[in-house]
Amino acid sequence: MDIMDIEEMQRRLRSLTDRAEITDLMNRYVRSLDDGVFDEEWARAFHTEDVTAEMPIGTVRGRDALTARVRRGMALFDRTVHLGTDYVIEVDGDRATVRGAQLSTHVLADGSESGSGNVFISAGHAENTLVRTVDGWRISASALRVVWTQGTPPRLPDDFAAASPARAGA
Repeated sequence: MDIMDIEEMQRRLRSLTDRAEITDLMNRYVRSLDDGVFDEEWARAFHTEDVTAEMPIGTVRGRDALTARVRRGMALFDRTVHLGTDYVIEVDGDRATVRGAQLSTHVLADGSESGSGNVFISAGHAENTLVRTVDGWRISASALRVVWTQGTPPRLPDDFAAASPARAGA
């Protein structure tokens, strides 16, 4: 094997490793939305400190603001199942873009003991920018583009008024 072959193998290995790490991060992130624990540790595991996130419930900047918004938004639901798939990943050095489909099923919090709230489904695409940090890949910008919804959307608190109730859902 000559030096060119070794360098090419190293480049390919790095590319495959980056893609595997990014896919794992995105899968863990989508799954974490159903776990309901949105604290500082959760935020550090997925986002840069200066993250910008555009969601149906508003756009926020900064990890603390994102954590607070996700916590409040997800509190609108008793239970959820989020699925992310079909990631298209483009890596350019220490930056990457990831676009994938997202299907989110939500059981609205209705205050009843039976938890028999209405079901609200949203589907669309998540567009993310990631950066390589000393702790691994992290999301530095994200945008959830809802394409369609079905069912009754949650009633948003007044301070979420900037977001369209017809497009609500994380």
